[in-house]
Amino acid sequence: MTSEKIERYGDELYQALVTRTTVAPLIEREPNITLDDAYLIQQRMISRRLNAGETIVGKKIGVTSKAIQDYLGVFQPDFGQLTSSMLYVEGDTIDLGNLIQPKAEAELAFVLKEDLNGPGITAVDVLRATAYVVPCFEIVDSRITNWNIKIQDTVADNASCGVYVLGKTRGDPRLLDITLAGMVVEKNGEVVSTGAGAAVQGSPANAVAWLANTLGRLGISFRAGEVILSGSQSSLIAVQDGDELVCTIGGLGSCRVAFTGKSAA
Repeated sequence: MTSEKIERYGDELYQALVTRTTVAPLIEREPNITLDDAYLIQQRMISRRLNAGETIVGKKIGVTSKAIQDYLGVFQPDFGQLTSSMLYVEGDTIDLGNLIQPKAEAELAFVLKEDLNGPGITAVDVLRATAYVVPCFEIVDSRITNWNIKIQDTVADNASCGVYVLGKTRGDPRLLDITLAGMVVEKNGEVVSTGAGAAVQGSPANAVAWLANTLGRLGISFRAGEVILSGSQSSLIAVQDGDELVCTIGGLGSCRVAFTGKSAA
């Protein structure tokens, strides 16, 4: 794909983000688009956000479950960038009016105390470099009309990042069984999803190691203080005005978030 097209599609997705509108799937307009093209478009979109004053504060891993990989026709996860404007903490209320077609998923977030420089990173290295883990929600959002996406679309669209919510309960992953610990997600007091860390590449730490190695081959390192969202352990959950979600991870604790307003789509 030409540099002109990469810039055009990156700018288009950035404008969709700012105006809370959607665009037609890229794969329909560019049938030969590759994953490399899609990541370059993502970089262009992110550069527009940085130029507007945001900063990079971490990374997210997506497409970690076999069901989603089968749906998108891929056999590895993808990744996106977390920026400063995406962060919420437990107790905040998310205004859906700032999003387009949001869905929530629950996962485990790693906060690093040391840099990680791949390739060659193992799950043990990830645990050693982690300051703490917290339960969290990622509110994914797509700038692609009706979530009609293939892997190239979601990668170009910054892995469908919306916002994320970090819980206040911190745990040491070296003292927790993050692989077998069960997760329960409640919506307005009713259980809507259950899962476990093993659903994420065998362990959330494996997913973080995969990303550290993938980025390392591109000359990008994880930095101390960054937040890494390790991949969903729940189903996608629709949210609307007045909803409250709680995810609880066995041995760790819970994260709670409320929603108000109406999304754009």
